[in-house]
Amino acid sequence: MCFGRVGIVKVTEIPDTNFAKLGRDRIAYQVVGEGPPDLLWVTTNGGSAVDARWEYPPSAAFLRRVASFSRLIMFDRRGVGASDPVSLEALPNWEEYVDDALAVLDAVDSNRAVILAETNAGPTAVLFAATRPHRTQALILVNTAARFMSAPDYPWGLAKADLDAVAAFVEENWGTDALGALGNPSQADNQAYVRFQAKAARMSSSARAMSIYMRQEHQVDVRDVLSSIRVPTLVLHRKDAPFFVTDQGRHLAEHIPGARFVSVPGTDISMELKPNAQILGQIEAFISDTEPSPAADRALAAVLFTDIVGSTERAAALGDRRWRNLLESHDAVARTIIDQHGGRLVKLTGDGVLATFDGPGRAIRCAFAVRDALEPLGITIRAGLHTGEVELRGDDIGGLGVHVAARVMEFARAGELVVSGAVPMLIAGSGVEFEDRGDYELKGVPGPWRLYAVEG
Repeated sequence: MCFGRVGIVKVTEIPDTNFAKLGRDRIAYQVVGEGPPDLLWVTTNGGSAVDARWEYPPSAAFLRRVASFSRLIMFDRRGVGASDPVSLEALPNWEEYVDDALAVLDAVDSNRAVILAETNAGPTAVLFAATRPHRTQALILVNTAARFMSAPDYPWGLAKADLDAVAAFVEENWGTDALGALGNPSQADNQAYVRFQAKAARMSSSARAMSIYMRQEHQVDVRDVLSSIRVPTLVLHRKDAPFFVTDQGRHLAEHIPGARFVSVPGTDISMELKPNAQILGQIEAFISDTEPSPAADRALAAVLFTDIVGSTERAAALGDRRWRNLLESHDAVARTIIDQHGGRLVKLTGDGVLATFDGPGRAIRCAFAVRDALEPLGITIRAGLHTGEVELRGDDIGGLGVHVAARVMEFARAGELVVSGAVPMLIAGSGVEFEDRGDYELKGVPGPWRLYAVEG
């Protein structure tokens, strides 16, 4: 059964702005159109705010067209537009941006949605689809990339010096006509658009905030996540768009299982700018033709293992009864802290735990919280963390990702948390620091693995 078209819904009014709650924070959102399906447009990290999008007629026309074949849900993530601010000294990491999207979907009673993202919102949408397959009907990525900075094995991004120069230019000219049509060169002589873009920038964030957001984006790398996406995916990329070259879009499609890549004409990164008929047609056709995917049996997860250092010797010294009492205290503490950090305790392992989290940032904070809470009991632990795809087996999990996390833990010293190489890139800009431990062979796992110790 396909989504199909129930009928054209003519949208003429500007929707109300409402607020979803995430803890004490408010997240501004709008809903327009009726659907099905629900289509969640994931917010960018600045330059656009839901209240501003309707002020430029071509942008408003694009939104109304999308809302004619979906229930369009838009929001300002925390730190942007009408949503609550964030600390610029400790920005949310990418997994926390996913939380914003979930809070909005919950507020509008959407169990499952098509996820749409462009430009710098791409990594958030990728993580959403990989970690929340049960909430993702399909994924649409437009003019975006898995990584923004070039690397020896990724030649398509911009050099760090170029990215820094763009960030400096943006900070100097944010919210002014001088910013002009950065990223949208076809609009350089369109004064109405230039003024709209300057106002939208001022409504979205401050110049300093935007510069900090951009420098955080420069560090992101979700390439290791792409193979874990199991939902229908469409990648659209304008042939001559600046900053995000076509090869970056092709890379996404080539590494997401079953993804379809379509190159479309145009020189602008903002998809609502003309020519956009092919973009709209591709999105509508993709939504209409996509079969609802079955319940997910695999998902991306941060897998955390801990164990008690010297447990055998400690058990022998204490005796069975005292050792059992100590283990019960350990289990109670670990269970409580894992729950406080939004994790799921999969199982107790005798002298440790196996837990999963939606992202590695929470897992890192949890591991150190458990370590510190157990210290007064005279218990020292070590921990290992890996972010990868796991098999969902009822209340249990399996697959290579679990084995990797267990092997990574074996290289942790007393009181340490050691992580696999995928973890640092996923929490780029969060302030967490890592010590590079080099490459290791993990028993029973093919290939060399780069490991890092978390400092803290």
